[in-house]
Amino acid sequence: MRNYPPMEASGFAVAIMAAGKGTRLKSKRPKVLHEVGGRALLLHVIAAAKTLVPATEIYCIIGHEADRVRAAVEPTGVNFVLQEEQRGTGHAMQVLKASFELSGAPVPQHLLVLSGDVPLIQPETLASLRALHLAEQAAMTILTAVPPDPTGYGRVLRVAPHSPEVTAIVEQKALTPEQLHAPEINSGIYCFEAAALFAKLDLLSTENAHGEFYLTDVAAMLVADGKRVVALQAASVNQVLGANTIAEMMHLDQAMRAEAANRLMAQGVTIFRPDTCVIDAAVTVGPDTILEPYVQLLGATQIGSDCRIRSHSVIQNSTLADNVTVRNGCILDGAQVGAGAILGPYAHLRPESNIGEQAHVGNFCETKKVTLGRGSKANHLSYLGDAVIGAGVNIGAGVITCNYDGVHKHTTTIGDGVFVGSDSTLVAPIRLGDGAYVGAGSCITHPVPAGALAIGRAHQSTREGWAAKRRARALVTNLILKDRIEADRHECEIVQPLVEDLIQHAKRDSPQAHREALDVLKNPAAVDRLFSVIVPRYASRKSNFSRILRLTGAHLDRARVDLVGTQPEQGEQTPPRTIAPGPYRFTPPPEKAE
Repeated sequence: MRNYPPMEASGFAVAIMAAGKGTRLKSKRPKVLHEVGGRALLLHVIAAAKTLVPATEIYCIIGHEADRVRAAVEPTGVNFVLQEEQRGTGHAMQVLKASFELSGAPVPQHLLVLSGDVPLIQPETLASLRALHLAEQAAMTILTAVPPDPTGYGRVLRVAPHSPEVTAIVEQKALTPEQLHAPEINSGIYCFEAAALFAKLDLLSTENAHGEFYLTDVAAMLVADGKRVVALQAASVNQVLGANTIAEMMHLDQAMRAEAANRLMAQGVTIFRPDTCVIDAAVTVGPDTILEPYVQLLGATQIGSDCRIRSHSVIQNSTLADNVTVRNGCILDGAQVGAGAILGPYAHLRPESNIGEQAHVGNFCETKKVTLGRGSKANHLSYLGDAVIGAGVNIGAGVITCNYDGVHKHTTTIGDGVFVGSDSTLVAPIRLGDGAYVGAGSCITHPVPAGALAIGRAHQSTREGWAAKRRARALVTNLILKDRIEADRHECEIVQPLVEDLIQHAKRDSPQAHREALDVLKNPAAVDRLFSVIVPRYASRKSNFSRILRLTGAHLDRARVDLVGTQPEQGEQTPPRTIAPGPYRFTPPPEKAE
């Protein structure tokens, strides 16, 4: 925003009325803290006021949720006046007058009165209002506007259509039939000669529909005393529009963001589908930068020239130098990005991420409180937190800096030209010297000297046949889960060792028998027969399971098992069963009756 000659040279101060609740918003949040264009309504008004006077000459009159409002805007350095009971705009000025009297602070010569819910008010308009007020030597100067439909607003009545002189401000309910067609409305923004205003405040009455003290009544009082009351029409009605509902507030938000987009395009920024982009009022972008659809630029973001921000990226309170490419879906918050850097797609740069020139932060990488040196690359699936990384470093896929021990954060320092292999974990605090190499899959817990190779992974162990055994167990589990046999918990516990016995006994017979047994387990039909016929028949009788498995492994793959018949009833003798002979096979004796 442009700064104008300071008002204190003419004895100006600014009062901002921000005590209202905003009942029609249906919200617990104070009205002036609702956001449009990326910041609270009141902060927009304060920003405009600070172009005319220093923060020490701004008085925010607060009431509803006063502590919350104070906390939100206190960093601006303005003064606060508490209006504990909200009894109208005139009452707000009475409270301000009392504040000056109690504090002993000097009363300004002139007072600019603003509403805390008009975020589109422009500094140029306020400067023009001040200039007219001083030029006309007025006791009161009113900012007006002419909306398409003035119904519901108080009207400003002039002496003549083109005269600055005002006779009165009349509320909608008090308008006569002739006055209903008056087009000019009162914006609620005024300049006063402070002494003239304060002299009339005690004369205000609450004899009106709302039982409140109206500041607008001062206009008629001053005219009656022969003092000058003049008016200035705002260039745009949008500047003076407040918001009484969420829908009206979103209308202001849309207008403010459209204005921001138009401002950037006028400065040489290409914005595809500007209606889809969310651009806060304070954002700056250099010429020849391209913004694709559905980009969000929030807060105090600053983007240089010749950048490209691709769709669905959200950049908040971050600074990007020239020629930066932000690929699709990146999230940046409080980051600094050097010239020529490439981000994404889907990179997440958290606060205090400082990405150097020509550096790459690739897909699904997350950084936090990290410095990534010039030309360094972390292209895939890495987390880099609390780290200082030099120039020309290669960070492999899946690398993690383990920065948190559950109590404190620790720093990882990586020198220039280091190569960190994929899927490595660097347990901080730790330092890797210049030119060091870290083997893929390593867990590094000790410093690595410059030029050294560090490998921190377990020794490989290979177990022959383990995979087949694992698959067999998986088959058993799947069969049980799919109810291919009706097994209770006890039978399920039996099935796992059954398979192990099958493999081990066959292995002791010969390598060929072992291979045939494994082949059996790979045959779904054979496994189905094993667990649907043999296991239920024998498991309930607590037979020798290893013998069952031997005869099963011997014959199932060739379908030579003859187990026709039904499960014996309890107490019934089991007739002998003959197993067809074959290699590595035998015929078991008949079982004894129980």
